[in-house]
Amino acid sequence: MALRARALYDFRSENPGEISLREHEVLSLCSEQDIEGWLEGVNSRGDRGLFPASYVQVIRAPAAEPPPPARYANLPAGGFEPLPPPAAFKPAAQQPAPAAAPEPFPLPPAGGGYPFPPAPYGGPYQPSQGSDDDWDDDWDDSSTVADEPGALGSSYPDYEAAGGGASGRYRLSTRSELSLGSRGGGHPAGHPHPPGGGGGGAKSSATVSRNLNRFSTFVKSGGEAFVLGEASGFVKDGDKLCVVLGPRGPEWQENPYPFQCSIEDPTKQTKFKGMKSYIAYKLVPSHTGQQVHRRYKHFDWLYGRLAEKFPVISVPHLPEKQATGRFEEDFISKRRKGLAWWMDHMCSHPVLAQCDAFQHFLTCPSTDEKAWKQGKRKAEKDEMVGANFFLTISVPTGPGASLDLQEVESQVDGFKAFTKKMDESALQLTHTANEFARKQVTGFKKEYQKVGHSFKCLSQAFELDQQAFSAGLNQAIAFTAEAYDTIGDLFADQPRQDLDPVMDLLALYQGHLANFPDIIHVQKGALTKVKESKRHVEEGKMELQKAEGIQERCNIISFATLAEINHFHKIRVRDFKSQMQHFLQQQILFFQKVTQKLEEALHKYDSV
Repeated sequence: MALRARALYDFRSENPGEISLREHEVLSLCSEQDIEGWLEGVNSRGDRGLFPASYVQVIRAPAAEPPPPARYANLPAGGFEPLPPPAAFKPAAQQPAPAAAPEPFPLPPAGGGYPFPPAPYGGPYQPSQGSDDDWDDDWDDSSTVADEPGALGSSYPDYEAAGGGASGRYRLSTRSELSLGSRGGGHPAGHPHPPGGGGGGAKSSATVSRNLNRFSTFVKSGGEAFVLGEASGFVKDGDKLCVVLGPRGPEWQENPYPFQCSIEDPTKQTKFKGMKSYIAYKLVPSHTGQQVHRRYKHFDWLYGRLAEKFPVISVPHLPEKQATGRFEEDFISKRRKGLAWWMDHMCSHPVLAQCDAFQHFLTCPSTDEKAWKQGKRKAEKDEMVGANFFLTISVPTGPGASLDLQEVESQVDGFKAFTKKMDESALQLTHTANEFARKQVTGFKKEYQKVGHSFKCLSQAFELDQQAFSAGLNQAIAFTAEAYDTIGDLFADQPRQDLDPVMDLLALYQGHLANFPDIIHVQKGALTKVKESKRHVEEGKMELQKAEGIQERCNIISFATLAEINHFHKIRVRDFKSQMQHFLQQQILFFQKVTQKLEEALHKYDSV
């Protein structure tokens, strides 16, 4: 007997792995066993995927061919977590769910997610893999402040709490009526509700469904839990992040005490009686004037904390690691320049610059091991991460302060297209500049010096004449040969002055551009929940107050996203204006040097 089902309502897929249904459509089921309220099957158009079990009625009819094999046939009868009592949820046209049976394997905290370990961070950041010798000691307990303990695994103790698949961190005190599963409406997590009621027909019977993909950025960042009203907690005044309305729209409130920080004097140091070596950088923040020394691993630790804490802020990427040649002068110089750009963007961001972890990184004395450990552990135990982070965002209120979500969506789509085009052009410019620099260092230098050598050979041939009146000409030609040889050296050295800084800036911005797809995904996920709640209201399935709560929380995410977009454009104009001016100035100086050498050679012929 083939398993089939008839669609009771229309269903529009909104996530990868789902399929759309039309009312009265007949589907082939892969299995009658549902997965947290979802069934897998094939619709009449041949699309295979998941759809809500409460949207269909299972029918049985003879079939000529066996049903397609189920992808999830090895799951226990209860899905990923025990089902609630049968009385709590009885979809129309389905048999009551059996009582929860003991699970054959340990379950993750209730959150409606898949039973896989959640990703440790809400963004693209991944822990260091130890390819750089800067991580040689794993921050063992016997080290100094620069070698602070806290191996990589222990630096992030809240994976389960912060990950999208677990909601333990968000269950602090109160719960919104919109909470899903057995916490709110007495339905299993992830159950979409049919438009027609199927239950008591009360307005509050419908809830906004969870994303099926529990590994999406929207889920892992805590954005979904926040929008659905599952985040609650106490926010200190010092933790509040204010968004204000500026001339260009929403903006982060400026840092009242702006500062800069220089990175200088990279020095090679050793430990364990010379067995381990590393490079330490001297940092001098302008607001304290006190120098501290930090290793690359400290920068890496800080980046990891910030990338986890701020899901809607583009934390600049650090310069890449290098497995070999870490102590070569060129590599150390290049890394210092990359860290200087990174530090400039950190200090320029109104939110990141005032973050406690960043301030601890900048101000904790290098010799105070106890203070460093205390600040480090405080940062790692920060509760305002994940869904709770969004509670810290304060947005404008009052008449006219609410955003038009349709306009927000249009602006975000426009920025998405902009970042894609900028990323393509940045890659092209990087390739072109790198190729041109290579030609200057090798090809141009070689060609100019080849010309110089040819002039020198001509001068040496003329010297065989031994006539006194030709000595001046011979000397002028020899000087011309030297001028072309010098010009070749100028070409080889020039990329360090103009093209390399441009490529360093492009590398930094490519990191920013890599961050924004995840930031946009969080905002887009929030908008999707708003649209779903509005549809429920129109169908009389949800109270208007609940839908307004979802829209208000989406409004907060939209304000933060637009503020970050405006900040990106602001620093982009500042940086590229400054860098293009520097590039052209260096080009002018270069050609002035070339012209000067040629003019000096020309004047040698005046006395011939």
